[in-house]
Amino acid sequence: MSNSSSLTQFLLLAFSDRRELQLLHFWLFLAISLAALLANGLILSAVACDHHLHTPMGFFLLNLSLTDLGCICTTVPKAMHNSLRNTTTISYTGCAAQVFSLLFFLGAEFSLLTIMCYDRYVAICKPLHYGTLLGSRACAHMAAAAWATGFLNALLHTANTFSLPLCQGNALGQFFCELPHILKLSCSHSGYLREIGLIVVIANLSFGCFIFIVFSYVQIFRAVLRIPCEQGRHKAFSTYLPHLAVVSVVISTAAFAYLKPPSISSSSLDLALSVLYSVVPPTLNPFIYSLRNQELKDALRKMMAGCFSRVIKCQISGV
Repeated sequence: MSNSSSLTQFLLLAFSDRRELQLLHFWLFLAISLAALLANGLILSAVACDHHLHTPMGFFLLNLSLTDLGCICTTVPKAMHNSLRNTTTISYTGCAAQVFSLLFFLGAEFSLLTIMCYDRYVAICKPLHYGTLLGSRACAHMAAAAWATGFLNALLHTANTFSLPLCQGNALGQFFCELPHILKLSCSHSGYLREIGLIVVIANLSFGCFIFIVFSYVQIFRAVLRIPCEQGRHKAFSTYLPHLAVVSVVISTAAFAYLKPPSISSSSLDLALSVLYSVVPPTLNPFIYSLRNQELKDALRKMMAGCFSRVIKCQISGV
């Protein structure tokens, strides 16, 4: 038996015992992380450099890209390292840092998604009040509140979980340090119930935000249906339905992963759920939230054209 004072490392779940499949997982995660880094990096650069994107939605997109980068950089690099080096270990401190970072970025991201939904609701349903309700100061306060919410969420869960005595070994059935799997190692019944209670409270608050998001999109869709132009309705639905879909995937998979009873837990199910709420959204968000944003696409084209022209000028001057 071991306890938390003597634990120096945890054992993460290996994707496969076969070396070929481990390398396949490494290359797959490498492609996913590069796509996420490139897409979110382009959004950050475009919003920062183009004054046309200095709008409330551009500001929130910039913050969302930061949380997406944080989520990807928290879990994927360690999983890639373990697959490449054929190891499964993570230090106790590294595990605590991973739990804190992931909960911090996920909490901030969900708060930002809620705020962005509110932004679209005001823009479409209350356009005359948009400048008043979403001024620069209000946007800064809402973004700060989103980051503060993520920080408080991460601090409470991490401090409570890693203060529990752990005496059920050190093997985690997940490819990163996930809260429910660490709680399974606890031998403190009261501490376990306290953390479960905290998870339930956070889940209820998140569900309240989800209800607000659904209500806002219902109002948006009702307003869209009153648009006389069929092409305009189609464009609006194709823009906002993916937004609602990605929020639904995040909240449903995360809630199921954290609240499901241990009796229905399996390594394949846990792996699928964790990938769906921690890896897929940060990779897809840049495409979903920028695909129909014409100003952002124009800014990216202008930025890429400027880069290519500078490269050509440098080559010509070098010749």
